[in-house]
Amino acid sequence: MTPAVQERIENLIKNNKIMVFMKGTKLMPQCGFSNNAVQILNSLGVPFETIDVLDRDNQEIRQGIKEYSNWPTIPQVYINGEFIGGSDILIEMYQKGELQETVEIAMAS
Repeated sequence: MTPAVQERIENLIKNNKIMVFMKGTKLMPQCGFSNNAVQILNSLGVPFETIDVLDRDNQEIRQGIKEYSNWPTIPQVYINGEFIGGSDILIEMYQKGELQETVEIAMAS
C-alpha cells in the first residue's frame, strides 16, 4: 500500500463517524454481505458513509483496506475510527444489542 492510499483510508475513517468500505454503494450494494451491512445500519437510522471498492477510482483502496485492517474480506465497517469487522460481526453485534450501543456512543462523541 502506498503512503497516499494509506492517508486516504485514514482520512475517510477519521472524518466519518461510521465508514463502510463495501462493494457497491449504500443505495445499490453489489454483494449480499455489503447489503447486510447497509440494511443493519439503515435499521439503526444513523448517518454513515460508504466507499465503493469496485469503483475504478478506488481499486487501490480495495486492496489497501485489507492490509490496513489486516482483515481479508469486504465489507469493512469502522465506527468512531475503530475497526468493527465485516458483515458477520455486524450481524452478531446487532443481535446482541452491542452495535446499537456502540453507534450511540459514537454519535454522542
